[in-house]
Parts: sequence; structure tokens; C-alpha cells
Amino acid sequence: MKIAICGSLDFTYEIKEVADALNDLSFNVTIPISSEKILKKEFSLDEIKKEKENGKFSQRAIKFDSIRAFYKIIQNSDAILVTNFKKNNVKDYIGGNSFLEMGFAHILNKKIFVLNDIPEMIYTDEIRAMQPIILRGDLEKLIE
Repeated sequence: MKIAICGSLDFTYEIKEVADALNDLSFNVTIPISSEKILKKEFSLDEIKKEKENGKFSQRAIKFDSIRAFYKIIQNSDAILVTNFKKNNVKDYIGGNSFLEMGFAHILNKKIFVLNDIPEMIYTDEIRAMQPIILRGDLEKLIE
């Protein structure tokens, strides 16, 4: 199964751990493009955080057309896995980009998996409406 992992760039190192675990289970995995570049040390997570703080991250996203690029990755995947951990004092945080990617997957009739529970956020109802499969941290459920 081809799985595109989604998640906040703040979770880049956790995303790598999940990707490695899925690779060990023989899944074909793609991680967020910027996470891949952070792991290759093309730029740092601190640089991204600073760009987000000063409102310049969108310039990077426009330059690399990252939203469309990841949409194409989702199109060529069987499913997405949203990695959601605590962020900004929100348990199991799902940010705007991940929410958007869930919407892409939903429209494309791809399976949507969420690593942890659905968070209580302003768009919780919309997340529930996409009927994601909640793994509660258990990647083995992807094999079933």
C-alpha cells in the first residue's frame, strides 16, 4: 500500500519515526516535502518556525508550489496517514495543511487514517465527516 504521511512540520522527527516503522512493515511511504528537506538538512526546522512566526512561510510554499505538489502525491497514493501529536496546547493537533490534505484525500476517495484521536478544534465536525480511521497509535491496524 502506498501511504502519504501528513502532519505539521513541527512533527518532522516523529513523522520520520512513523515512516521508518511503516517501511519496516513493507509500506511504500511518502512524507511531507518540507519534512524530507529538513531531514536532508537542506534547511532547518528552526528556519521554518521563524518563517511561520513572521508570516513568510507562505512565500516558500508558493515558490515550491508545495500544496499542489503534495496533492499529486496524494493522488498517487492509496491512503494518507495524518500524524497528530500535541501542539499549541492542543492534544492530537491537526493543522490547516493536514486538514486540507485530508479534504483532498476525501474527495479522491482515498482512505484516511489518523494516528491518534481526533482533536477538539474548530473543524472537528468536518474531520469527523470525512470518516477517518483512528489508529490510536497502533500502526499494525493498517495491515488489517
